[in-house]
Amino acid sequence: MSLPPTTGPAFTFSPSQRYPDPAIEVLDERFRRLRLFSAGVEQLASGMRWAEGPQWFGDGRYLLLSDIPNNRILRWDDTTGGTSVWRVPSNNANGLARDRQGRLLACEHLTRRITRTEYDGRITVLADRFEGARLNSPNDIVCTSDGAIWFTDPSFGISGDWEGDAAPAERPHAVYRIDPASGALACVIDDMDGPNGLAFSPDESTLYVIESRAQPRRIWAITMLPGSRLGERRVLIEAHDHGALDGMAVDREGHLWCGYGSNGSPHADATTLDGVRVYTPDGTTIGHIHLPERCANVCFGGAKNNRLFMAASHSLYALYVNTAGAI
Repeated sequence: MSLPPTTGPAFTFSPSQRYPDPAIEVLDERFRRLRLFSAGVEQLASGMRWAEGPQWFGDGRYLLLSDIPNNRILRWDDTTGGTSVWRVPSNNANGLARDRQGRLLACEHLTRRITRTEYDGRITVLADRFEGARLNSPNDIVCTSDGAIWFTDPSFGISGDWEGDAAPAERPHAVYRIDPASGALACVIDDMDGPNGLAFSPDESTLYVIESRAQPRRIWAITMLPGSRLGERRVLIEAHDHGALDGMAVDREGHLWCGYGSNGSPHADATTLDGVRVYTPDGTTIGHIHLPERCANVCFGGAKNNRLFMAASHSLYALYVNTAGAI
C-alpha cells in the first residue's frame, strides 16, 4: 500500500554502489568496528513534510513515524517495504515510544498532551497539565524499565500554526516524569532552553537530554540517583561546528546516535552536517552518517535490533550497523 498523493515532497535517492559506503564517515578509529563494510544507507520512504519520532514494533515487523505538519502517523512495513497511513489525524504527534506492555505512547503538539493507545485502539490521556497549567507541546518520550515515562516539553508546537496551534506558553520549557504506579506527573527539569531529544544509558544510570536552543547546542548527562532523583548534571557534548542536535538513540554499548544538521548559521555547510552524528559515552565524536536531508530523530529496530532508522525531513532512511540498540 502506498501513500495518498501529494502530501509532501518526495525525493529520489541514489545509494552508493560501492562498499564501504562513503556516506558513512569514520571520524575516530573506534567507529570503524561499528560500521559494517558491506552495508549502506537506504531510503525506505519519502513524501513527508517533517518526519519525526520513529518507533520500531518488532512484534509486527513495522515502524511507525510521525509526519507532524501533515497531522498523521505513518507505518513502514518491513515485510513488504510499503508505507501507509496508520493514523490521521494524529493531533500533530511528534515523539513516539512504547510502554512496558508494548502500547504506543505519543507526544501530541495540537492537544498538548501525552497519550497511550490501548490494545483496542482507545486513547488514554496520561498528562496534559501540570499544577493547573497546560503543557506546552510534548516533544520526545522514553519509557524506562520500571515503567516510568519521561518526556520533554518545549514550546515548538505552539510557536506557530505549522505543527499545532499558535498559543502562549503557560509553563517553562521542561522535562517531566510520569510515575508508573500512581500516574502522578512530576517536573524534573525546568531550566533548559528547548529540551528536545532524551535517552538513557543502557543501565539507566545516566539521563541524556539535548538542549536544542542553547548556544552552542548541547547534550547534558545527568546522573540518576535512587528514587528516580536527578543528581550531578554535566555538559557531555557541544555542537561547535554550527551543528544542531535533535533526537537520539543509545546502543547496547552506550554510544549516542544523534540526529544532526545545520543550526542555520550562514557559515554552516548543511551538506556536510546533515545526517547522524555518533558519540562515545564519554562524548567523543567518532562517526557521521551523511544524509541528503537534515535528520530529526533515530531509533534502532529490525529483526536483530541492529538497523538504525533515521527520520530525516522528507524521508525515512535506514542503515545496518555492527551493534544493537539498548533494550
